[in-house]
Amino acid sequence: MSQRRTGHWRLWFPAAVLAALAACHASSTRAPGPGQALPPDRVVAPDTRPPQDASYDWHGLLLAPFGSVLKDIPLTLHEVLLFRDDSHGATAAEEAECYAPDAPGPRFVGQTPDEYLLCFKQDRLSRIHASVRLSGAQAADVFAVACAGWMQHAAPGGESSAAACQGRQDAIRFSAHLDDDTLSIVLDSASEP
Repeated sequence: MSQRRTGHWRLWFPAAVLAALAACHASSTRAPGPGQALPPDRVVAPDTRPPQDASYDWHGLLLAPFGSVLKDIPLTLHEVLLFRDDSHGATAAEEAECYAPDAPGPRFVGQTPDEYLLCFKQDRLSRIHASVRLSGAQAADVFAVACAGWMQHAAPGGESSAAACQGRQDAIRFSAHLDDDTLSIVLDSASEP
């Protein structure tokens, strides 16, 4: 019977030592108690950046690639009549037929767009237009943050200011404007003339 207790002791002792060592190590990585400070090499500044919001990326407005056939768009759409002033002449972009989704469009800069249009030439997606009304106090900040993100990935030659942001990324041109607290963006296929 004494051999049996000795065998049990041999199994238990290493586990107890390991647990004690783990407890010592864990206590050295705990937060300091009241009145105590972390050593300077362990002080980490809190992350004060806002969480990354994917809706700030204009790519979320592309529910289908440019050139997609109208019938292949994954939304139920209704045609929107756009009134143009014929005295100024219609541009090639204005000759497109535009449609709006029956359901809310994809989120853009943290909101559901007030206007979201998909425009087609010869039944192929050629332009997307979205606009969002922003809070007056935050409109300029939201626009600046969004534009800065877009310009990071834009090809050289893009332009940005406090009220306009335009550039090209791959085969897509983007042009955004901030007018009277409304952020509007137009996406065009760069292969269009």
